[in-house]
Amino acid sequence: MGPASLNAPWRQAYVENVDNKPPATPTTGSFLADDWLTPHHDLANHVIARSAKGLILLNRYPYTGGHLLVALGEPRPTLLDYSPDDRAHLWALVDAATMIVQHALSPQGINIGLNQGRAAGAGLPQHLHVHLVPRWSGDVNFLTTIGQVRVIPTALDAMAARYRASVAALAPTLSPLILTPPSPAPPPARG
Repeated sequence: MGPASLNAPWRQAYVENVDNKPPATPTTGSFLADDWLTPHHDLANHVIARSAKGLILLNRYPYTGGHLLVALGEPRPTLLDYSPDDRAHLWALVDAATMIVQHALSPQGINIGLNQGRAAGAGLPQHLHVHLVPRWSGDVNFLTTIGQVRVIPTALDAMAARYRASVAALAPTLSPLILTPPSPAPPPARG
C-alpha cells in the first residue's frame, strides 16, 4: 500500500518556479508593514481592502479557508502602544472584516482575536494584528485529528477574488472606512 495523496493543484505554479527566486527587496522586518508600504502589490499580497490607516488581507498560512488578518500600517507590539484613535480605527477595520467574511462565506461562526507577544502565540510580535477565522461545524475533521494535517479547500487567489467581490458589494456600507480596494500593479516602465 502506497502513501496517501492529497490533491493541491494550485501548488503546480510553486513547483514550476521553486528555483526562480524573486529579486531581494528591502524589508521592514514585518510583512504587514511591507504590505502597507507597497499598495501596488496588493493583488499579489492578497490585500482585500485598505483604509487611511490600515489593511485587511488574507493570511498566507490560514487555519481555515478565508482566514483574514487586520492590521494598522504602523507597526506597534501591543494594543496600548497605539493611540485611542488608532485602536478605534483598528476595531472599525475588524468590524468591516467581519461584515466581509459574513457576506462572502456565511460561516457558522468566526473566531476573532489577537495574540499580543510571543508568549501569547504572536508569530509577528512587533506588529500587532487581529485574526478573523471563519468556522463551520466539522471544519476540523478526522484528517486533522488522525493525520495531523489541516486541509484548506480553497486557493488564496480564489478566496481573495471572492472577498474583493464582497468588498465591492458592501462598498456603500463600508465607506468611508474602506478607502481603496486593491488595484493591479502599474505596468513596468518601458526603456
